[in-house]
This record gives sequence, C-alpha cells and structure tokens, in this order.
Amino acid sequence: MKQGLFITFEGPDGSGKTTVSRYVYETLLKLGYPVLYTREPGGIDIAEQIRHIILDPKNTAMDVKTEALLYAASRRQHFVEKIKPALLENKIVLCDRFVDSSLAYQGIARGIGFDEVLSINEFAIEGHFPDMTLYLEVDAQKGLSRIERRVFLDRLDQEALSFHEKVVDGYKTVMEHFKHRVVRINADQDVISVQQDALEEVLKKVKEYV
Repeated sequence: MKQGLFITFEGPDGSGKTTVSRYVYETLLKLGYPVLYTREPGGIDIAEQIRHIILDPKNTAMDVKTEALLYAASRRQHFVEKIKPALLENKIVLCDRFVDSSLAYQGIARGIGFDEVLSINEFAIEGHFPDMTLYLEVDAQKGLSRIERRVFLDRLDQEALSFHEKVVDGYKTVMEHFKHRVVRINADQDVISVQQDALEEVLKKVKEYV
C-alpha cells in the first residue's frame, strides 16, 4: 500500500450497511490486505460509552444540538485513537458510518443545518474525510420494515417514518455535496447482490492504492 485508504459505509436505518461492510472486510482479509474494521458511534471504549448515552431510548429529553455535539465528540476520540493511527500504518480502514451520518441525521433530519454540523465535524476530524463512501440506497419505509424484527430498537430507530424520510433527503444533500467520493449501491435487492456490488466498488478503489 502506498498510503492508508479510508472507506466508509452509509445508509438509512435498515439499509444493510453493517452486514455489507462486514462482508467486505472479511473478504479483504482473506485476500491478504491490511484492513481494519470499525464503527460509529463507537469503535473504542470512550466512544462506545458516548454511543450508549446517545442511543439510549430513555434519553428522550436530549436536545438536538447536544446530540450532534456528542456524535462529534465520539467521532473525535475514535478518529485520533483508532482511525488516524491505522491510516498512518498504511492500512485500509473500513468504517460503518462516519461524518455523513451526522450531516444527514442531525444536519438535515434534525434541522440543525448542513453547514453547522459540517463545521463541528471538520473540527473533530481535522478535515480528514473518507477517500470513498458507499451509500446503500433504500427508501425509508423499506428500511424500517427490515429493522422491525430487531430485538432492540435504539432511540433513533424509534423515530417516526417522517424523520427517516428526512434522513434519506439528508443523504441526497450529502451525495450532491461530496459527489466526488460517494458511490451509490442499490440496497433494494437481495443481500448477496448488494454485497457483491459493494465489494466490486471497494476492490476497484483498493487497486488504485496498491
């Protein structure tokens, strides 16, 4: 590897990004690439503790700006403690959610503002955005129907359909703003097809850096 490569997976709830990103990670491992897998919010101990606060269904009184700042704080610690060191070691870092989630969920769906949320996150990550983002595209209703079977629904999972529709709209804004790095993946197909489409795009990117 000539340098580290940072790839993120995004999508509304129920898009299947965790399943797909894990598949891509396991495949890259088998192929012998130096790869690290992580997630947000979380990924390291401090960030996981913040994750619990953010997603706890009991925290219904949380102000939307508090939510956005907690995500940024979690991201900062995750970035400096895990992501940045791995990139400096020339690893491929795969992350389940990153800055784009905050832009879509808090910036647009919560109504804080795209630029406002972008600003606090640029500060948190020192302007280090992903090299490529795979956006798993599925409509809000379809995504929610998939997560209904989960044993536990977190605070954001439990939001109304209208909120999740705004999240999808938020991702459209993200894709327009960062069109140079966002690749759309049709997530409204069987999981094997989605996994293969995502893997194909990642491998094309990886080969540019080998």
